[in-house]
Amino acid sequence: MPPTAVRRSVNPFAVLLRHRNFRVFWTGQTLSLVGTWMQTVGIGWLALELSNSAFIVGAVSAAGSLPVLLLSLYGGVLADRYSKLRLVQISQMLLLVEAALLWWFTWSGNMTISWLVALAAFGGIVSAVEIPARQALIIELVHRDDIVEAVALNSAGFNLARIIGPSIAALVIATLGLAWCFGINALSYLTVMISLFSIRLPKWVAAVNPVRSLAGMREGLAYIKHNRKVLGIISLMGVYSIFGFQYLTMMPVIARDVLHTDASGYGFLVTCVGVGAVTGALMLATLGTRSRRGKTLKRSAFFFAAMTILFSLVQTIPVATVVLFFLGVGMLINGAVANGIVQATVPDELRGRVLSAYVFVYVGFTPIGSLLAGAVARATHVAWAIGSGGLVMLAFSTWIFWKYPEIGDT
Repeated sequence: MPPTAVRRSVNPFAVLLRHRNFRVFWTGQTLSLVGTWMQTVGIGWLALELSNSAFIVGAVSAAGSLPVLLLSLYGGVLADRYSKLRLVQISQMLLLVEAALLWWFTWSGNMTISWLVALAAFGGIVSAVEIPARQALIIELVHRDDIVEAVALNSAGFNLARIIGPSIAALVIATLGLAWCFGINALSYLTVMISLFSIRLPKWVAAVNPVRSLAGMREGLAYIKHNRKVLGIISLMGVYSIFGFQYLTMMPVIARDVLHTDASGYGFLVTCVGVGAVTGALMLATLGTRSRRGKTLKRSAFFFAAMTILFSLVQTIPVATVVLFFLGVGMLINGAVANGIVQATVPDELRGRVLSAYVFVYVGFTPIGSLLAGAVARATHVAWAIGSGGLVMLAFSTWIFWKYPEIGDT
């Protein structure tokens, strides 16, 4: 076995040691994401405080994701037309502005549901460009052979922040007030800006025949349509986006109405998901090239669905803690392996557009699930909203792996 394969199999952080640009990017991004998760906790709790409605909590979450659904395909064209690094830099600056405005409106007592929805939508518009560009940028920071490990570690950083951010948010809400979840997030963007401007890549050269918007979108979609492996994975991720993240959207409602806890308890529950996700990311990065990615994706898809159903049945915080840990493990491995398989399959010239389609379904379909979960929770009970979603995922993953057996052979 080659030495590099051995290193991958025993050291989940080897990709950080091998690639300086990715190390710089990962460090700044992870520190900034602590603030982002503080903001996520703050927005969810603020929406519940302002409205006292599960439906409004879902609607605010949808407002942040809907622009990704509408605009991410065009964002992929931009990622293939312009410097991906520059697009990410500009987008992060705009997200800093969003965080600062959230802080000011909340701190001054002028925040309303309308303003909260508007600012969430603004962040979603920026994310529709930033997410495809950032996803496509990763392979420029590492080698193609390291992409699954890099995606796993990127997810580990995201979920490490998920652990730290809500815990700090709960403390900040109790001592400084809800507004400072947004203020600290605005300050945290300084770390990611420093890291982004420290990355050294070859000078970007514009294409002689730049990608045109509509033609570029059609070309990317045609590739997906004719590549069964990519089509099957993106279809799976679309359904999991709608039904798999409802438990996160409804977490404030579960925390208050089912588990009878407060904002600090809500933050603790989100932290449990993060602990599981980091564990899953390190497991995936450690497995490296030894694991068959398609088989791992199949197992994680069924596991994620089963844990979602189980979570809908919990009634106590100790049981919820354990289930959320394993939900985090399954969610992370499922998403990271799917992303890695797509990235390793797609040709470089189509990377931004194909990944924008991946983002289109994986992030953009989330508002559909948020609104659906809020409506079902209002009509019946929040447990029905989450449990029925898990059943749909279980049924669809059974069908997708039968329809596209080549996914499991990856």
